[in-house]
Amino acid sequence: MPELPEVEVVRQGLAAAVAGATVRSVDVLDERALKRHDGTPLDFVTRLEGRTFRPASRRGKFLWVPLEPLPAVEPLPSVEPVETPSVETPSVETRPHDALLTHLGMSGQMLVRTLGAPEDKQLRIRMRVDGPAGEFELRFIDQRLFGSLAIDDLVAPIDAAEERIPGQVTHIARDPIDPRFDRKLFSLRIRSTKRSIKAAILDQAIISGVGNIYADEALWRARLHWAQLANTVSARKVNELLEHVQDVFAQSLEEGGTSFDSLYVNVNGESGYFSRSLKAYGREGKPCYRCGIPIKREAFANRSSYRCPKCQRMR
Repeated sequence: MPELPEVEVVRQGLAAAVAGATVRSVDVLDERALKRHDGTPLDFVTRLEGRTFRPASRRGKFLWVPLEPLPAVEPLPSVEPVETPSVETPSVETRPHDALLTHLGMSGQMLVRTLGAPEDKQLRIRMRVDGPAGEFELRFIDQRLFGSLAIDDLVAPIDAAEERIPGQVTHIARDPIDPRFDRKLFSLRIRSTKRSIKAAILDQAIISGVGNIYADEALWRARLHWAQLANTVSARKVNELLEHVQDVFAQSLEEGGTSFDSLYVNVNGESGYFSRSLKAYGREGKPCYRCGIPIKREAFANRSSYRCPKCQRMR
């Protein structure tokens, strides 16, 4: 499943490709790709066609492309004349700011394709876009159909009145590469829960963008057992863990994200290569890079956790 670095790589690609471009047409080939859209497929198409994209944004694993606001709507004149004081002006109906919201789910892809490019398998939604460099197609591909597109209104988050994020994203915490990320609040929330430390950092209401792969990598670097109760971890160790999460994200971004198969690619269809740098995840039976003891795989919430039995002992 794409995690924060992979979604950020896609965001960077979209920001470069679609900012200032106008949507000329939209084809919804599979309505299941609109499960997050509060409306019909026709409503999705109507609200998107003719709109111009702004630079792409992201919070955690949610990605969105803000749309240029629609012009204000003058009220229709009344059939019967109504006397109004001369000092009053007609009210204007303002339209909400909105965005094309994307969640990639397990296997979603946003691809930029040239016109006439061969059809992609599992193509769910196609947009024909006219940008500064010419026309192209923006395609949403999703093999497993856990991802979705939607048009969602932008609202102000509770901690920044001047920002605008999709309404569906307001419950998602800031991620550790967000300049407004609150380290003290993160530490307080982590040390206030009796869940395992891994379950805590996977909680998108505490810190967003961390998934199974990067949780295991950060925990290996911090020498923490994934099942260690979060409220038993010292404030110093929590801060150290956060720094490792940030470092893992930074390295993964430099290397284009983690690709184990063809399900994660950037907007040009290229795979990342951070999988070559993994120290714990997916390395069952291979020697730990620190001590040489074989990495162990253990069951965790219907998934797997990878750790070194020597370096990551329960404390």
